[in-house]
Amino acid sequence: MSQTKILDGRKVAKELEAEIGQVVENLTKQGITPGLTVILVGDNPASEIYVSYKEKACKRVGINSNLIKLPAEISEEELLAEVERLNQDDSVDGILVQLPLPEHIDEEKVINTIRADKDVDGFHPINIGKLMINGSGLHSCTPRGIMEVLHRYEIEVEGKNAVIIGRSNIVGKPMAQMLLQENATVTICHSRTKDLKEHTLKADILVAAVGRAEVVTADMVKEGAVVIDVGINRTENGLLGDVEFEGVQKKAAAITPVPGGVGPMTIATLLKNTLKACQERRG
Repeated sequence: MSQTKILDGRKVAKELEAEIGQVVENLTKQGITPGLTVILVGDNPASEIYVSYKEKACKRVGINSNLIKLPAEISEEELLAEVERLNQDDSVDGILVQLPLPEHIDEEKVINTIRADKDVDGFHPINIGKLMINGSGLHSCTPRGIMEVLHRYEIEVEGKNAVIIGRSNIVGKPMAQMLLQENATVTICHSRTKDLKEHTLKADILVAAVGRAEVVTADMVKEGAVVIDVGINRTENGLLGDVEFEGVQKKAAAITPVPGGVGPMTIATLLKNTLKACQERRG
């Protein structure tokens, strides 16, 4: 078998950022600068790291980035009022409330309060609905980033058996819809799936989005499959994906590494969504 292709998310994200930066520069010359506001509630260390990555990425492409830090004790009503204020602020093109939120706040209520045309995470029911009917809304960043990687590495999706492990609203379900739109035959597996291996061995494209370290092993992967690892698990052995990389890469035709695979693409797609929101809102 020929050497496994490493699907380099950092490289693709860099290309995408360069393209976004060019468009932002042209818009800025016309007096329009896209703006992203991130709300961070409490002091979750992982959330703070993700937010800092997003801020740096905005800076690289010329998008105005604004961080609103709120205390963990903030009431749900106060948070919703802050979101409504940003909904009405014309300088804000994208609103992102960093998840998870403290337990006393209803995440779904917060997501539903963000205006759909400013929902750069792509979590609002209107954007999810548009995705279901092949509409042009703002789509969930991680699966959209994965599709970008597949396209740029010229990986054929049409007619392929695609298997997704994980059924979250953020990755699994929108990923299935995007692959379906490009004419893949899609299977979604989850914690109640009987004989997971039986399904994964049929996959031409396997997307692991479980959130458990190295749950996908070499014996579960078909020779020549394309393997996309969405997992980022902090373990005693450092950062590990949902896929046991060393073993699986010997069988796969192509695989995303962790780190440096899907993660950078999620952030690059967030920038793309912010730019799109700006262009569509401001004509």
